[in-house]
Amino acid sequence: MLEEKKLGLSFRQKIKQNKLCIGTFLTLPCPEIAEICAEAGMDWVLVDLEHTTLDVKDVQSILQVINRKCACIVRVPSKEETTIKRVLDTGVDGIMVPHVNTAEETMSIVQACLYPPEGKRSVGIARAQKYGLGFKDYLDKSNEEILIIPQVEHIQGVDGIDEIAHVPGISAVFIGPYDLSGSMGMLGEVKSPQVQGNINKVFRSCSKAGIPVGIFCADVGSAFPYVEQGFILIALGLDSRFLIDSVRRVIDQLG
Repeated sequence: MLEEKKLGLSFRQKIKQNKLCIGTFLTLPCPEIAEICAEAGMDWVLVDLEHTTLDVKDVQSILQVINRKCACIVRVPSKEETTIKRVLDTGVDGIMVPHVNTAEETMSIVQACLYPPEGKRSVGIARAQKYGLGFKDYLDKSNEEILIIPQVEHIQGVDGIDEIAHVPGISAVFIGPYDLSGSMGMLGEVKSPQVQGNINKVFRSCSKAGIPVGIFCADVGSAFPYVEQGFILIALGLDSRFLIDSVRRVIDQLG
């Protein structure tokens, strides 16, 4: 991975070349945590606006401190077009949208992310456009560079994955195993054969369509089988969990 960084491969290039990309969820309003993740060698951070108190202003602060040292993807709280465009205008590398269950929803998300004529994103001037200084350059390149990642985390999304995976414009599909298990009446049983069967169904369908697949993994041990299978977007744990694990490890060692 460090050798790939030396070669200067961008996050988008790594995804296109099916190279493993390791990141983590950011849930705390502390830009320095994002900076540490970037400096330590993570390929990407996933800023979570769905289940945290973080907002668009926090996203911009995180982007400013990591300064392109790693990619920044934001999980927006909903499919709402207004939220999507506000997040994109901060200059993020892409967005992840939760609870996508149909091709129609996916197409609507793609439309919200892309400028006309490919989409219907409205034009504004903010950090992404260098406050106007890079306006034309951003408009020329944005549609090709923005990463659009629908999140499949419900059995309905699994049922619709063949159509979702073939929607033009998506960059990858990300699986949420815990919500998926809940939608199956098996909350938290992410390693059960039934849940794993549906995860594999999503992976197979996306692979046939040439779409990379990612997944949340609570720890390194649970990540290994997915890496071996060919998942390339691994979101490993979250910032608060890393802190908890470190604190507990020190206490256990001294106690």
